[in-house]
Amino acid sequence: MDLVSWMETRGRIANRDDAADAGYSTAHVRSAIRAGRVNRIRAKWIASDGAALDHLAAAESGGQVSCVSLARRRGWWVPPDADSRVHLRMPRNGVVRQDGTTAHWATSFGPSRPRRLEATVEDALADVAQCFALDQAVAIWESAVRTKAISLDALQQVPWRSAASRRCLQHTRGGTDSSLETVFHVRLSAWGVRLRFQVQLAGHPVDFLIGTHLVVQVDGWSFHSSSADRTRDLAHDAELRLRGYTVFRYSYSQIIYDWNHVERTLAAAISRGLHLHPTPTRERI
Repeated sequence: MDLVSWMETRGRIANRDDAADAGYSTAHVRSAIRAGRVNRIRAKWIASDGAALDHLAAAESGGQVSCVSLARRRGWWVPPDADSRVHLRMPRNGVVRQDGTTAHWATSFGPSRPRRLEATVEDALADVAQCFALDQAVAIWESAVRTKAISLDALQQVPWRSAASRRCLQHTRGGTDSSLETVFHVRLSAWGVRLRFQVQLAGHPVDFLIGTHLVVQVDGWSFHSSSADRTRDLAHDAELRLRGYTVFRYSYSQIIYDWNHVERTLAAAISRGLHLHPTPTRERI
């Protein structure tokens, strides 16, 4: 296999030490560079046409793709308003060599791994905790757990150095269905009311139960997109109301872009005691 074909198997970018280990001599690599078949990226990296821009930025700066950039690569949930800049975890002596990058200066939890262009999951999540508001950061953390990039047990064993990371750990749960639910849960967790999720009521789980009788359903598009889904949801809502529950439904758009409305209606409901068991009215004579 020639050098360019070998690099195709590695995302079109490779460390020259890895190339040497694979049997490509220094002379072979230099010949490919002179012929324009590969490009030299600083002293230690070579890339062929089509290499990913975030990997190129990491190679040029001596850092690793991290934070929201790694989240995108791994298919974790990303806040819709997250910036498109490349986020790099940089060593203390590193130098950012590309415009349009965000640097996270930190020491890795593990070995330095100079031949790797992507940060570890632990390092990336630590950067996320520093870069995003708590609700969004926890949503990314739980998405990493949900996609099996890391387990909740493993997260609990990491000696997190920052207060932001430790706060994320306190709020991170296993078994969440969506990042939208995570955002909702984190935002309400400071209210001081009893809040449970995925509670079985009337034969089906509800997303959240506030107190004993205020049900909140969070409608992410993937779970409520069809007519059959909508019909099932309405039937369950009606049954819950017959049993004395108050039911609110909020869309993705409302929670992400109109939180003030969501907060206002929930606060009003709690103020009126709708989260408590309804008191029977005395029959009039």
